[in-house]
Amino acid sequence: MRLTDKQQSHGVSHSRIDSDTAGQRLDNFLLNQFKGVPRSHVYQLIRSGQVRVNSGRVQPRYRLKDGDSVRIPPVRRRSVPAITDVGEGLAWLAERIIYEDDRLLVVDKPAGLAVHGGSGLDFGLIEGLRSLRPGLKTLELVHRLDRGTSGCIMVAKRRSALRRLHTLIRDGDIGKRYLALVKGQWQYGEIVIDTPLAAGRGSSPTKVRPDANGKPALSVFRLVNHYGNVASLIEIEIKTGRTHQIRVHAASSGHPIAGDDRYGDPSFNSQCITLGLKRMFLHAQLIEFVWPDSDEEFIVSAPLPMELKSTLDRLV
Repeated sequence: MRLTDKQQSHGVSHSRIDSDTAGQRLDNFLLNQFKGVPRSHVYQLIRSGQVRVNSGRVQPRYRLKDGDSVRIPPVRRRSVPAITDVGEGLAWLAERIIYEDDRLLVVDKPAGLAVHGGSGLDFGLIEGLRSLRPGLKTLELVHRLDRGTSGCIMVAKRRSALRRLHTLIRDGDIGKRYLALVKGQWQYGEIVIDTPLAAGRGSSPTKVRPDANGKPALSVFRLVNHYGNVASLIEIEIKTGRTHQIRVHAASSGHPIAGDDRYGDPSFNSQCITLGLKRMFLHAQLIEFVWPDSDEEFIVSAPLPMELKSTLDRLV
């Protein structure tokens, strides 16, 4: 079978893991190696045994160790298309970087941009950043945001920084605050929602539901402002990072997020459209933590996008 112009063929290779790569999950390591290959195919390669570590089969979640030898099979991959598909060049993306040092950068992600390619998307934020900074050996997402959510997202420039930040996340030591417009008049003041969450089986795309046997999920909701009986602006601080956590917790409280087409209220969403809202009203406003190696305080914030401010102005 002849390869098309958008595919490349690669022979078997072996990659020796060094101290800078150690600690990374196998699936994430391969996704970085196999640029242009769908995520589903990467997982199939692991599960079929075509990818091996030290000549043995391992699970996708296996964490690589210093000195491990990873067998990387030949693959057919699509070349990543020009990032100009979502804008004129990369100038727009460079302007979205709101903080950068030698360890990480923080991007004010626009709503509508996925954080990575896959699920029918050829590229996302991380692919764009790698194109923007081709000289960086390592550039990895520290965490994720839903495609419809805007705001602060961290990208590590070093494996050592990624490991430290992942440890902080696991220990609950990174503060992440969001702003959301929700349906109705919020009556609770400040409340903690700790409803466990589980992904629904057989749903595509995945829909998360409250489930007593699910994974722990904790969110703190605080009232910022009422807009009559129509809507309320809420600040949410998350202590865990489950998929769709804020959206499901908001909906379970009886106050779904404006513009949420998966967990929201269709009638409320239609009302918000008349106010000019064309996206989900969820914005990652602030990230804060203390670097464990230096006790240096880190805090960065992204202003509320103009399209969301305009919606609030129309509610007044």
